[in-house]
Amino acid sequence: MNLKSLFFLSAMLCIVGLNAKITMPSFFADNMVLQRESEVSLFGKANPKSKVTVITSWDKNNYSTVSSEDGSWKIIIRTPEAGGPYDISVSDGKKLTLKNILIGEVWFCSGQSNMEMPLEGWGKIMNYKDEISSANYPSIRLLQVKHTYSLYPQDDVEIDFGWCECSPETVSNFSSTAYFFARKLWNELKIPIGLIHSSWGGTPAEAWTSKEGLYKVPSYIRYAAQLDSIQKCNKYENLLYDEQCAWLKKTYASDNGFDGVRPLWTGEDYDDSEWSDMPVPSNWESHGYDSFNGIAWYRKSVSLPSTFAGKDLSVSLGTVDDDDVLYFNGVEIGCTFGYGKARKYIVPGKLVKSGRNVVTVRVIDTGGEGGIIGTQDNCFIGTVKSRKTISLCGMWKFRTGLDFDYNRQLLYDRPVEFRYRPVYLYNAMVNPFVNYKIRGFIWYQGEANETRGFEYRDLFQGMINDWRSRWGDNTLPFYYVQLAPFRAPKLFDDKSKWAIVRESQSEALHLGNTGMAVITDIGDAKDIHPKNKQEVGRRLALLALENTYKRSDVMSSAPIYSNYRIEGDKVYLSFSNLGNGFLKGGVLNGFFISGTDRVFHKAEATIVNNEIVVSCSDVKYPAAVRYGWSDNPVCNLYGSNGLPVSPFRTDNW
Repeated sequence: MNLKSLFFLSAMLCIVGLNAKITMPSFFADNMVLQRESEVSLFGKANPKSKVTVITSWDKNNYSTVSSEDGSWKIIIRTPEAGGPYDISVSDGKKLTLKNILIGEVWFCSGQSNMEMPLEGWGKIMNYKDEISSANYPSIRLLQVKHTYSLYPQDDVEIDFGWCECSPETVSNFSSTAYFFARKLWNELKIPIGLIHSSWGGTPAEAWTSKEGLYKVPSYIRYAAQLDSIQKCNKYENLLYDEQCAWLKKTYASDNGFDGVRPLWTGEDYDDSEWSDMPVPSNWESHGYDSFNGIAWYRKSVSLPSTFAGKDLSVSLGTVDDDDVLYFNGVEIGCTFGYGKARKYIVPGKLVKSGRNVVTVRVIDTGGEGGIIGTQDNCFIGTVKSRKTISLCGMWKFRTGLDFDYNRQLLYDRPVEFRYRPVYLYNAMVNPFVNYKIRGFIWYQGEANETRGFEYRDLFQGMINDWRSRWGDNTLPFYYVQLAPFRAPKLFDDKSKWAIVRESQSEALHLGNTGMAVITDIGDAKDIHPKNKQEVGRRLALLALENTYKRSDVMSSAPIYSNYRIEGDKVYLSFSNLGNGFLKGGVLNGFFISGTDRVFHKAEATIVNNEIVVSCSDVKYPAAVRYGWSDNPVCNLYGSNGLPVSPFRTDNW
């Protein structure tokens, strides 16, 4: 290239740079909601060292600054009382106009699948068709964050759909809990509501916490310290797959289905007649294995027509919780990691014969539900080209190979997907918003931390403090949902994991400006995703109405257990937040009492002067009381406002 050409190219690059369009993060867009009566930050990129000007249509104010050497700029504007629509123009010579902006209340909504659960889609909440058709609330605006993760804190975020006006066309795939929360606020306050929805099913609280936040949680300091070394490897997917394959091989030594190296239960001639029967699709917790987390094997003999022989086959299992390996006539076909992924495998034609063929699936479950849990229409086998299919639904043979309760270290060593790892979701789905002014947070999560309920106590409070610190306001309201009932109803379960998580959630009420929606009355024994999200959203909104918006006519919580005293053979339980006391009438259920032997007995409980008096003829010298202590408790203590009292215990055994 000659000197003249080089000069021309340099000049053109300068012109392109000078005419580069001013940019802002994806959540600054038409239809957005800005927090009312606040100092709100607008920021983005422009030409380096250029003057950036912002003009707001509500007051015609002119704000300006000069961008930095890398083009970054930030301007703080003052928002008025609720109203709109308004426009904002941003310019560095090239003008960007944001239109149809409302000023109101902005809430950040996050958690796992119960927060993510849409009105329709996979959720199909109670009365979803009617709810969708009536969702005409143009002053409620919806921003849906795309599922993504990052090892490094991000400044911008990927959006599934952004700042849509709430309508039957936009609400069906949005968070039902967040929508019903906003609907209640709108109906009561008549103020525009902006919802930033950023959640991901099955994810634990540590994934939503920053590295700096984890350094303040004792059990996570080690993880936080390891992140610096992990950051040196950017090949996320290859790294994860290699880790998972290595771990699968590590399980062979402890799995009864292996001889240490080779699988024993996959062959065509293996006799599985003594195995149990297990329906597919279903989770094994519903069929006698409610406390089993580990590795189980499924076998099914399938009779294939002669037209299938020698042809490549497609095997679909729907979804499996959590991981699986597929074998066909004793040959390993492939494996898939992660419960949310569709299982689709191609079986080479050389393995396929007419008549009896054997499909074997090795399923690895690390907590919660386990099994082949797809739907009737996505569990089949068929030819690849003609797409003729034979259902794989129905009874399979079933046998457990490894119980993680007897090999905890192997479970702890299991590599998890990046969305489950500490910090990754915070970096990609929370950090971009920390300079976006909000009123507060709503949160629905905890199921993914069920096996670490005691640890959750510090972790959850650490996450709340972390988020407030990131947003620069330690008083931001944080309202959350306690775990709903799930699994078979039980009066009492001393080994209940969900009871411990609920207790840890209750402990976060010691932090200022927090509130907990108790939903022990609206769970579903057979569905971890109960359908009555209308009431969940309403109860979260009650917390905001009373505590944030200072509505004196709202009582957002039932009485909360605070203390106890023992007099003779009776235990007297006292409560705070009494309001008008308890809802009276009928026999109280859910109370159990124990002596120092720590053996709990069903107790009689009565309401006396806003205390609960608990006793049992089998316990002469009581030491402790527990209420609602099981995954799915049978309990009926309510406040006078009709809201349930949270499960609790007086002991710390």
